Amino acid sequence: MTLITRIARLAVFVCALGLGACKPAPEAPHARVANAQSSSDAPDDYRELSPGKPGGTLRVSTSSDTTTLDLHSISHGNSQWLGRILFDCLVYQDEQGTLSPWLAKSWDISADGKTYTFHLRDDVTFSDGEKFNAHAVQVNLEHMRDPATKSPLAAAYIAPYVDGRIVDEYTFEAHLREPYSPFLDVLAQSYLSMLSPRQILHAPKSIAEHAIGTGPFVLESYTRDQGLTFVKRKGYHWAPAVTRHQGEAYLDRLEVSIIPEPMIRFSALESGQSDFTVDAPTQNAQAMRSNPNLQLHTRIRKGNPFRSLTYNVDKFPFQDVVVRRAVAKAIDRDGLAWITGFGEYQPKGDFLAANTRYYDPQFKDVLAYDVAEANRLLDSAGWQQRDAQGYRVKDGQRLAAQLATYESGAYPSSVAVAIQADLKKVGFELSIDMLPLAQLTERRYAGNFQLLGGGYWHTNTPDGLYILYHSHAISTPTFIGQNVGGFRDATLDEALTAARQSTDPVELTRLYRIAQQQLVNNVPAVPVFESYVLVAYRNAVKGLIYDTSHNTPVFTTVWLDQEAQ
Repeated sequence: MTLITRIARLAVFVCALGLGACKPAPEAPHARVANAQSSSDAPDDYRELSPGKPGGTLRVSTSSDTTTLDLHSISHGNSQWLGRILFDCLVYQDEQGTLSPWLAKSWDISADGKTYTFHLRDDVTFSDGEKFNAHAVQVNLEHMRDPATKSPLAAAYIAPYVDGRIVDEYTFEAHLREPYSPFLDVLAQSYLSMLSPRQILHAPKSIAEHAIGTGPFVLESYTRDQGLTFVKRKGYHWAPAVTRHQGEAYLDRLEVSIIPEPMIRFSALESGQSDFTVDAPTQNAQAMRSNPNLQLHTRIRKGNPFRSLTYNVDKFPFQDVVVRRAVAKAIDRDGLAWITGFGEYQPKGDFLAANTRYYDPQFKDVLAYDVAEANRLLDSAGWQQRDAQGYRVKDGQRLAAQLATYESGAYPSSVAVAIQADLKKVGFELSIDMLPLAQLTERRYAGNFQLLGGGYWHTNTPDGLYILYHSHAISTPTFIGQNVGGFRDATLDEALTAARQSTDPVELTRLYRIAQQQLVNNVPAVPVFESYVLVAYRNAVKGLIYDTSHNTPVFTTVWLDQEAQ
């Protein structure tokens, strides 16, 4: 009997547990403060402290399928940890964000910042026997930006890359059209992993379901929307030095089951039918913490926090920055964080994750929840009058907008309804349009909305602000950008452009401070809470460390303590 079949039989029992599990405890406001993740993690979270014991199969559950294993072609959150199972990257970050070697032993950067010369390891192979060398790097970079790959992320991250030159078998020279200081940072992310060049060139369609990498595990099987099985890669010995792991992975096998239902993931973990979940359900956090057989960890993703709303600044009434600011201050982030995170999520009012380099906390309260101030702002914008239903009107027009969104675990309909109630208190009428994801995506990139619900953009560098808010990130007929609200600000553009061209920490601190200030002043979106990773596992699971770019699990160092099972 498969794990999924066994878990499915628990569904009736799980449903009986569901109602009680979803009720907030009376001490919820205090629990939010106690449980929420701080902005810093311990250095030992990112490196192996002692060798583990080899052997065993780890049973892992996750909430959703990436639908493809070609990580160059997607931006799915599960790519972050899946990438560390199958693939390796050119470079790796340490826990402070400093770049360190991985498949590239070292690198040189030209004085003008436009040429990167990578000196590669000569002892690495892909699991199909293909050598990792300069040719492999060149093929991978071309695949990332090939229009046929339809990359929503990797292509954007290497957009300044023009071409490359194979200097010799293990030396590769990358040419950029302009200085781009985040180049090495983005190359450390799973989305920019190294795939088999033979597969890219001769069987690209096979990557989706039979991906080949140089990583610590090899894919044995993949059934969409059901699960994946991986086996240990024999002879693997090139883990990043930062992790302090040497040699092969400890586990013989990884069995990943895709289980969308949160309560079933929790029940399977609690009953011992699974060992680990990378999507620990927040509604069961209290139960997991009180269970002596389980461990629960909450981590913040770097980059941009989760957004409750994105404004289309070209649509009424959000051309007016005063209205945007008033709406942001009318929303009870603490309440929204509870609805989604059940005390696990820290409310957030600024635009850069607190664990990202150059984050400046001085702006964290600028958009703080303040109904009185929201009312004052709307009055100052000329919306003093109210109609019979209590909504504000001006020149015969009601202050109103439609929120386009879709149902998801991170942004359930209850969040939209709560925002609607918050805005009604200040005389703003919000209607909710729940759409299928495909239709919402089409409207998003066409700019056919007033308000867009939900969204986050994870990256391991503050350049995520450029990706979401620089005017060059606005979509055109030939370019799909992530600045979907059409936000433009010359001061922000200047700071973010200069930040891409600087490597001076003092100057970068100044530039990113300017950027963060411009964002809280001009409010292109409404941050609501940090973007979180929640993992839970049984006590038999030992040796877990986290990836320094994504704050997601690294399974190379995990081992099973048979005596603790």
